[in-house]
This record gives sequence, structure tokens and C-alpha cells, in this order.
Amino acid sequence: MSFAELGLSPKVLEAVTAAGYTTPTAIQAQAIPHALKRKDVLGLAQTGSGKTAAFVLPMLSMLESGRARARMPRTLILEPTRELAAQVEESFATLGKNHKLTVALLIGGVAFDPQAAKIDRGADVVIATPGRLLDHFERGRLLMNGIEMLVIDEADRMLDMGFIPDIERICKLLPFTRQTLFFSATMPPEIQRLTAQFLHNPEKVETATRSSTAESIEQNLVKAPHEAAAKRDTLRALIRSQDNIKNGIVFANRKTTVALLEKSLKRHGFNVGALHGDMDQSARTKTLAGFRSNEITILIASDVAARGLDIPDVSHVFNFDVPIHSEDYVHRIGRTGRAGRVGHAFTLVTKEESKYINAILALIKKDLPYFEIAGAALAEAATPVAKSSVRKSLAGTKRPGPNRPAPPVADISPPQPAKPVAEESQEASHGFHSGNMPAFLTRR
Repeated sequence: MSFAELGLSPKVLEAVTAAGYTTPTAIQAQAIPHALKRKDVLGLAQTGSGKTAAFVLPMLSMLESGRARARMPRTLILEPTRELAAQVEESFATLGKNHKLTVALLIGGVAFDPQAAKIDRGADVVIATPGRLLDHFERGRLLMNGIEMLVIDEADRMLDMGFIPDIERICKLLPFTRQTLFFSATMPPEIQRLTAQFLHNPEKVETATRSSTAESIEQNLVKAPHEAAAKRDTLRALIRSQDNIKNGIVFANRKTTVALLEKSLKRHGFNVGALHGDMDQSARTKTLAGFRSNEITILIASDVAARGLDIPDVSHVFNFDVPIHSEDYVHRIGRTGRAGRVGHAFTLVTKEESKYINAILALIKKDLPYFEIAGAALAEAATPVAKSSVRKSLAGTKRPGPNRPAPPVADISPPQPAKPVAEESQEASHGFHSGNMPAFLTRR
């Protein structure tokens, strides 16, 4: 099937064709025709499936008739995080290049007044996080009785971040006759209740097993000691053992751990940056831009980056901590292996974290092998090295340097049974597209 068969307008097709793309993803092929018929849509798909274009393309076609009025936007897209909202705005800039539309991005961490000024002039599309949208509404700067189409994206992440009361309030402020497109990777009971309340006879489209992981991702577990410094040694040895690494994301459960890992990896010569919920928007944007441009090789992040973070061709994901919520594992490793590329995911596991690994294995319905790191590599990891040596290892060189042995050969052994232990706390943070296809056509 081609985009031309979906019923999109000539202007939209021209923009898609100009970029050289003719084949929609499964979620796009199923959702777009229903959306163009003004039906409510419930879309379920794993990360990297192209959900953004599934609502941007029909919205562009719909907006070709009519115009926005001051403070009364015509369409509304709700995203759980600033980063996701900004990425959707980028997709409008590309796919909507033939449309003279005003797009207002309403997110926290940036000045309020410029956003209000854009709404005052009349916005065809508002892309917003729930909190900032309600801020504008409560100040009388935004009216929502003209909304024709509502998109709720990453609904399960909205639930994780505590946004469901805000979503319910926003939905009640919108016209009853609006069209609603609802997208989620998973369907916990609270999300099911929300869809039953605010969607009217929706067309359900599901393109993959919920909470599944992409087959293009090679997944491994790594035994790690509980002691923090030794666990960091294991992480460094693991990164150096990968001679095919281009770039990577290291996930940790707590922002304090993110800070410690950034300091530790820098001290050992790695080119790293950090990303977590306490950073202001300008710092987040700068770090992400550095990672996208390969100025930063290793990005250390809390779950602020697990949803929707789109970096072209991430080769590796390392879970320094096992995520406490098993579904977060799916979203973390979904940052690699996108659009059919081969990706590599490693999860460090202490005995104390075995409870969470068992839950993850039950969720993804897979047994994961253990990756063995050679003892020499572990010994080397405990000693700071020159940055030039690290750059060579990250560039994929297999030639051993004078002060370090050649990368060890992986030895895969079967997973070992573990004992459940008490839970640990995890940071509740904010969530967050490459190659032959633009990110917004292939992501999420």
C-alpha cells in the first residue's frame, strides 16, 4: 500500500512524496483512513511504529478547509513531555510545508508570553503538555470550544506521570462533537476507563502485540555486583566490550544515579552527557542536540528519556538499573533498533533486582541470555584511561592499544534463577525520532 491509497489530500501527498516516502507503516495504513472519515480512533502499537504521522497526516488534510480564530485553536495534541511535543511540532514543519498553518507549542520551561501571543493571533494546531495548556486556559488566554480534533498521544505515559486527572478535565472542556484520536503502547485498566469515557464508537487498530519488543533488538542480561562502585566498573567494561558501538543511552532509575554515572564516565574518559527531570528546558535541548549531532557519544538518562526520545540510529541501550515497572523496559530499549535497524540492549542485573527482571521476562514473553564480560576487561574498567583510548574503543577499532587488551569475546550462558527481594524506589520523571525514513514516520 502507498500513501496515495489512504485518501490524503494532494498537498499532503506532495509533502510526503517530496521527502521520497511512499510506503506507510502498519499503524499509519490502518489509522489514517478512519481518521479521514472523522471517526474516533484507538491506536495501539509498540514504540517506533510511526504513530505521529498517523495523526499528523489526516489532521493536515482536515485543516485545509476553514481557519482559526483568535484564542480558539481548531485542533489539540496532548503530549506527556516537552520533548515529545517539540518533536511533533517538527513533523508539522516538514509534512505541513505546503500548508499555511499556525502551530502553537505550549510547554513548560520556556516563556509564557510568546506562547500566548501566538494563540492570540489564531492557532490552527496547539501541541501542548497538559499542565501548560491548563495554565493558559485558567489565565483566560485560551478558549477550547472550537476544537474539532483532539489527539491524546502516549496515553499510558500520561498515566505513569499522573496526568489523567488533567486529561479528564481537558476533555470535559472540549466540544462533545469533537473527533478524538487516542494512542497508547499499552492498555492498563485506567486507560481502558478513559477510552470508554471519552471515545465514541472508536475504530480500534492494533499493529503489534502490546508490550512486545522489536525483533531487531538483540537483548542480553549482564550479572552485576550490588556495590555501587563495582557496578559502575561493570558498566564501563560492558561499554568497552562492544566494538560495534556508535552511540548509546544509559538508563538509571534515579537522577542521583544519573549524576554519579556522568561524573564517573567522564573521569574514565568517556564522552558523555546527562538528561533527567530536574534539568531546565534549555539544558535538555542542548544535551539532546549534542547527542543527535554525535558531539556526545553516551547519553545518561533517567526515564525522562524512555518515551519518545528520537535519536537517529542509536546503536546501544544500557540499563544500569533494572526498571521497577516492567513496561518501562520496553520503552527504554525501544530507543534502539528503530525502523528495522539492528539494535543492542544490555541490562545490568544484581541479585536484588531479580524480582524486576522476572516481571520483565513475563511481560515480553522471552528468555534473555546472559552476556559474560572477560575478567581482564573488568580489571581495566576500574582504572581511569586516556580519552583517546576510549574514543578508539567507541569508534569500533579492534586493534588493542598499549595499555589495554583487545575487546573480550562475548560468552553467552543461560539465565540463572534468582530470588525475589524488596522493592527499591524509582524516580518518577517525565517521558520523551531516522535513516531512510523521517523519524516522525517511523517512531513510536
